[in-house]
Amino acid sequence: MTQELILADWNAREAIAEAMVPLVGRLYRDRNVEISIYGRLIVKRSVIDILKSHRFVRQVEGEELSVVDTFPVLEAVSEMSVNNAHIDIGKLAVKFRAEGEGRSLKEFLATELAGANVPGNGTPSTDVVLFGFGRIGRLLARLMIDRSGAGHSLSLKAIVVRKGSAPNDLEKRASLLRRDSVHGSFKGTILVDDESQSLIVNGNLIKVIFADSPDTIDYTQYGINNALVIDNTGKWRDEAGLSQHLKSKGVARVILTAPGKGVKNIVMGVNDGDVVDTDTILSAASCTTNAITPVLKAMNDKYGLANGHVETVHSYTNDQNLIDNYHKGDRRGRAAGLNMVITETGAAKAVSKALPELEGKLTGNAIRVPTPNVSMAILNLNLETAVEKEELNDYLRNIALHSKLQKQVDYSNSPEAVSSDFVGSRAAGVVDGLATITSGKSCVLYVWYDNEFGYSCQVVRLAQRIAKCTLPAYPIEA
Repeated sequence: MTQELILADWNAREAIAEAMVPLVGRLYRDRNVEISIYGRLIVKRSVIDILKSHRFVRQVEGEELSVVDTFPVLEAVSEMSVNNAHIDIGKLAVKFRAEGEGRSLKEFLATELAGANVPGNGTPSTDVVLFGFGRIGRLLARLMIDRSGAGHSLSLKAIVVRKGSAPNDLEKRASLLRRDSVHGSFKGTILVDDESQSLIVNGNLIKVIFADSPDTIDYTQYGINNALVIDNTGKWRDEAGLSQHLKSKGVARVILTAPGKGVKNIVMGVNDGDVVDTDTILSAASCTTNAITPVLKAMNDKYGLANGHVETVHSYTNDQNLIDNYHKGDRRGRAAGLNMVITETGAAKAVSKALPELEGKLTGNAIRVPTPNVSMAILNLNLETAVEKEELNDYLRNIALHSKLQKQVDYSNSPEAVSSDFVGSRAAGVVDGLATITSGKSCVLYVWYDNEFGYSCQVVRLAQRIAKCTLPAYPIEA
């Protein structure tokens, strides 16, 4: 193939991707329909992002997928009466190729999307308050702002922080949201309104409230009612402490972004069925628990888990010291950027809070390493059934692509992948298939996870579950 033909092919595919952008945008804004390519959301994404989403399919499915295949699907969907749904046009294109059976594309889609025609604007938006604005709080803000503008959106109304000593406190908060050394620049505009003590972010007015205690705020005076408070400070972790939020006017429910004591610890995709309307306080567990529990559930469902050990190789966090200094925890006082630090983790034991059948079957430990983000869990498992590497990887690849855990479990088969390649991963954990080891009834799995962004995505999924605004996904997976 000559250079001229290669460039002509690229230009043709680029033009098709450009034509997809307005269709995707209108479906999202006007009908609350999210469009994705094998789980990769393409709402508010660039032309290059769309083309790369198609390229990803070849890596995991073993077959090519082009905008030439998906654009007709997108066009047909835009002409149908579909509302309030998440539609994967990549999977639909591949499925039509394999199972079309002589039907026209419109006939095929009429069957596949039969339930995706719920009229109306979806569930009314839920007011959200971020209590704390650290690493997780700012990523939660980015995620919710990115999804604003559609009928199902969680509506970020306020951020609660302690008043800093700097006179330009509000501008500093805005700057931390605008620029991030790990996750890059914010995609949008941020204006500081000193008069109203607010941030105007991509058209969203977000009140900044300065307070020291969670029970002293009257949110109703800011027009906030029946709010979902997401406490990302980690200061209060039990029911008594978190219940303070419920004493403030305008608060209905609370999510904790850390392991909770005496409250339900929810790992989305695993035990979110335990959430009931009467729950007022829930924990989203830890980043590591979210990374490993979906994979462990998949393994236990098929092979049975006798016992195992989880070793976490975790990026350093703000809890550690930059240079050697006093710390109440063992070893954590040593310089985070210079040392590997052995420390404890409760993630392995916490798995049983979401998967009771694994109670007492797992041990765990952790090593903090000198990287700012992205961690790895090494699962050394003894199974009840023997398994071969290829079979196991095929199973986990299928879990990542075609199961009800597809939002939680992702799969990588790149021989060059390293930790920084997983920055921004929306999955709770990513199985590195090339690193898998099997021996009879034993296996070792390596699971990457963005301990900041991937976990924040899980928190947002829990918030959507509580607010009943999770969109039904099509095609429907078994």
